[in-house]
Amino acid sequence: MWYFTLPIMKKFFRNSGATLLALMVLLSTFSFTVDKHFCGKLLVDAAVFSEAHSCGMDMENNAMAGTDEDSCCKDQKIQIDGQDELKRSFDDLDFQKQLFVTSFTYSYFNLFEILPGREIPFQDYSPPLLVTDIQLLDQVFII
Repeated sequence: MWYFTLPIMKKFFRNSGATLLALMVLLSTFSFTVDKHFCGKLLVDAAVFSEAHSCGMDMENNAMAGTDEDSCCKDQKIQIDGQDELKRSFDDLDFQKQLFVTSFTYSYFNLFEILPGREIPFQDYSPPLLVTDIQLLDQVFII
């Protein structure tokens, strides 16, 4: 009975593998920015895709001191860029790599032979009718 579930399992693994590969491509091209606001050495806020909220101290310090250098607060932006170009050209490879790729594909496809069709000589004939049970008649039983 387990051999009936093999095509279902094969289809499941193929679909889950395709989904996993699609997610990997999506995540590799995904870029985002992480914005952090520090007040002294304390992390006040961190935000993804938007500005981090300030603690309110940076406005008061800037008004009193008149410069940005005396401010105890600072903002830090971390930008993570995704991959822009997904398609690699065969011309970008040097000669040694091109030679390897072509020889590998040629040898890989020549590994497999196409087998001739299997002929069943008695496919169109029906078995003879049983008149009597020969094993019972001769008293021969498989033990």
